[in-house]
Amino acid sequence: MSNVKRLKPRLSAILFKLQFEEQVNNIKPDIMAVSAACEEIKKSKSFSQLLELVLLMGNYMNAGSRNAQTFGFNLCSLCKLKDTKSIDQTITLLHFLVEICEEKYPNVLRFVDDLQDLDKASRDEYTFAIQAKQQFQKLSKMHDSMQKLYRNVMKYYALDLKKVSVEEFLMDLNNFRTMFMQAAKDNMRRKEAEEKQKRARIAKEKAEKEKLEREENKKRLLAVKTEADETGVMDSLLEALQSGAAFRDRRKRITRFKSKYFFPC
Repeated sequence: MSNVKRLKPRLSAILFKLQFEEQVNNIKPDIMAVSAACEEIKKSKSFSQLLELVLLMGNYMNAGSRNAQTFGFNLCSLCKLKDTKSIDQTITLLHFLVEICEEKYPNVLRFVDDLQDLDKASRDEYTFAIQAKQQFQKLSKMHDSMQKLYRNVMKYYALDLKKVSVEEFLMDLNNFRTMFMQAAKDNMRRKEAEEKQKRARIAKEKAEKEKLEREENKKRLLAVKTEADETGVMDSLLEALQSGAAFRDRRKRITRFKSKYFFPC
């Protein structure tokens, strides 16, 4: 084999031929996924509305600074919304954005479903298509179409093709989508916890109120019983005085006393 000229390139060519069809079949879905993701990003109205909200929030927060009233921002900075936190460190700017969307702009939440192909496209590698386009014309056309779509999307959102690669762009956007959904879940859990605390507080207040009412009722019943007993005694005394029974009883007691303790005059 040492006598074979250009052995290494020949072996590489043989290996390339053996693996070519398999790699082509593997790369086709990846190119289609990136193309579909680019189409989704550009056509999604809910995503455009979301970007408008982010821009509005940014301009509000930057009021009075040199960045006030900007006309756009870098989409790669969307993931940084998670880094801006409230004073008490409990929620982030991303949580606030999700809450605003849930309460005021529910249609914006659809962007999560609009960009379903992002998850797969952000993990794809399509560089093999560049090496294979001379040998496989169809794959080359698919790749060219994908690049055209990608350039259009980048131009549409004013991104510098020289500074941001397709992998970085799609990965950042997919990370933001994932974080947005997580923030929505966080908000839901926080609201459920607050609602649980509220129900517990109401139940406690109700129990305390009922306990107080029972104690008050018990006091009233005791007062009524005491008053009834006293009224009964007075009624019996008045009846005895009116009938003379009280005096008869008194005379009887005096007579019994004298007969028992008789003292001669």
